[in-house]
Amino acid sequence: MIRRFGTLIGFFIIVIYFASQRPDTFMSLRNWLNIAEQVSILGVVAFTSTVVMVVGDFDLSVGSMASLSGIIAASLVDAEMSLMVGVAAALGAGLLGGLFNGVLVSYARISPFVATLGTLTMYAGLALLVSDGTTIFGSVIGDTFGPFASNGIPVAEVNERPLVLSNLSILSLGVLALMWIVLEQTVFGRRLYAIGGNYEAARLSGVRVRSVRLLAFAFSGVGAAIAGLMLVSRLETANPTQGSGLMLQAIASVFLGMTMSNEGEPHVLGTLLGVLILGILANGLRLMAVDSYVQQVLTGGIIILAVMLSSLSRR
Repeated sequence: MIRRFGTLIGFFIIVIYFASQRPDTFMSLRNWLNIAEQVSILGVVAFTSTVVMVVGDFDLSVGSMASLSGIIAASLVDAEMSLMVGVAAALGAGLLGGLFNGVLVSYARISPFVATLGTLTMYAGLALLVSDGTTIFGSVIGDTFGPFASNGIPVAEVNERPLVLSNLSILSLGVLALMWIVLEQTVFGRRLYAIGGNYEAARLSGVRVRSVRLLAFAFSGVGAAIAGLMLVSRLETANPTQGSGLMLQAIASVFLGMTMSNEGEPHVLGTLLGVLILGILANGLRLMAVDSYVQQVLTGGIIILAVMLSSLSRR
């Protein structure tokens, strides 16, 4: 029981610690809404990456795909194309990138690590090519993409100032709900878990294993593209490397969530807990004015701990 709920216990320990250190700011509604916005982009990548990891694969290219998709959208808008064209092109790039990963893994039978490590480099290079290695910014980008991230639904009012659940948070929650439905309530989701549980048994039972793995990577690619668009909206700029940190944190989030399962399987609600742990940790360290590089050290340690706990949960 301790193995299964260790991550949840750790979550509450982190919350209690930061609440005791910064009681006036950390536990305020304003700060929790900030945390929801801060983890929204990571959440989208982690939730859709969970689909790939359910079948026993993983996608290392999500960060560079997010950067590439954001660059594509921003470049088109900067060239006086409509926002819809930019968004459609970014989502299309994410879908094609995900399908390409799936073809390499499912049909060419290349190891997911090798295949997506290669496409990570490829998509990062394409982002640099499209942007000519420069950051895309300006009033056109800000006026077109910025309003989505800066608006949301008012949930309270403090000192006559509204507190808003941002559109980024709402979009992330929508992706979470969709991935939960796909994984837990559909035949496709049951097939994903069947493949992850026993590849050969799933194949012999009639599951079209290669097609299902292909579609899993498609989900991951589109999720990365959505995250890239969210990054452009939040930052009001598009940089060819701005999504590079998402992959590591997404994998950490999924592994943390896996410890909540008796079988050590990825589950999207477990991934949500992992995302919140990383987000709260980063937020709390900022409030305590701890060096930002400490977060990177802790993230790496959390990945190691998550893998160890996941292995223990299977014993």
